[in-house]
Amino acid sequence: MAQTAGFKAAGTEPDWDQRLGQRLKLRDLHVLTAVARWGSMAKAAAHLSTSQSVVSEAIASLESALGVRLLDRTPRGVELTVYADALLKRGHVVFDELREGIKDIKALAGATAGEVRIACAEFLAAGLIMDTVDAFTRRYADTVCHVSEADVTSLDFHQLHRRDVDLMVTRVPNGFADDDLAIETLFDDPHLVVAGAKSPWAGRRNLTLADLADAPWIVPPSPIVHAILAEAFEAQGLKMPTERVVSSFILMRNHLLATGRFVTLLPESTLRYNARQWALRDLPVKLSGKQQPIAIVSLKSRTVSPVVQLFIEQLRAAAKAFDRARS
Repeated sequence: MAQTAGFKAAGTEPDWDQRLGQRLKLRDLHVLTAVARWGSMAKAAAHLSTSQSVVSEAIASLESALGVRLLDRTPRGVELTVYADALLKRGHVVFDELREGIKDIKALAGATAGEVRIACAEFLAAGLIMDTVDAFTRRYADTVCHVSEADVTSLDFHQLHRRDVDLMVTRVPNGFADDDLAIETLFDDPHLVVAGAKSPWAGRRNLTLADLADAPWIVPPSPIVHAILAEAFEAQGLKMPTERVVSSFILMRNHLLATGRFVTLLPESTLRYNARQWALRDLPVKLSGKQQPIAIVSLKSRTVSPVVQLFIEQLRAAAKAFDRARS
């Protein structure tokens, strides 16, 4: 077959990035496939519900990008050149792979199996997140939840930025904003003064912070809790109480509170999930000051998997249930 003037020699390899990568379109390849199947541009145009001129332009665009003639015009219609045969042989593989890729996307979009990586504050792992993980894994048996402790001491959320986790659930200061982060407030979770049911303070109705000034306090190493305590005691002209135990571990605090000897601050959600098992009571002591709400924090630029989205929906449901129960 003679090489037509204006086309490059068959042995010339065009530059992919500058020529093919920018000019070779799947739509044009699809048109060529239709022409090959139906044997003419007119029939291909009818099958594709378009005009013959559009089909002709698509073929011309392919020929220009590749530098070879793809179709020979004959009285009976068109015939594929050896170049078109070679292209379509590979093109069929491309379309087959694309079809499989679309099937994979549909399967992923409807998936209920996979992994969710959550970082949360330690007190939430003993309450809201524990409840959410339990319900989620019961509902979706083929999921795995990785729960780690959130490190938000400096509010840089590096676990998210490094993509070590899919989402974080923690306290976020009111008004905090970050261009890279999506912050969804779930509920307010105020701290309460808590003691064991056996403690001498549990049965008292008229109780003030002054009555607890000399009590053995368990205080977590949290600037948030320290600020709440300091503000509450200073508001009544009292000195900050002596810290007898400093620990963030909820299990240790629950054990010690159950003895009846100690008093501490616990988030309301944590108390709800632990009160019955450990016989804990919130004391009728008012704390002043606005407290930070619980929020879901994620990366704006990151598309989470369907399984992660299902977990977030389960988390929202648990938060709403908590709010209803509190009301």
